Amino acid sequence: MLSPHEFTTLMVVRDAPDQVETDRLELRTLLDLRLVTLEPFAEGRPCLRVTPHGKAVLNAVARMG
Repeated sequence: MLSPHEFTTLMVVRDAPDQVETDRLELRTLLDLRLVTLEPFAEGRPCLRVTPHGKAVLNAVARMG
């Protein structure tokens, strides 16, 4: 079960990944659960991406609403 902060962070990674600071505790949890990945970017800055499993979580919650 994700906390509200973790779920919100997952949504922000989906919608505005460049707005998420990589030192957030919630992000560490999402990485550990393999809901997001941290990939190298061409300019040396890490790039956050929602994984297929993360998308499935977001879609499941959207269907509940």
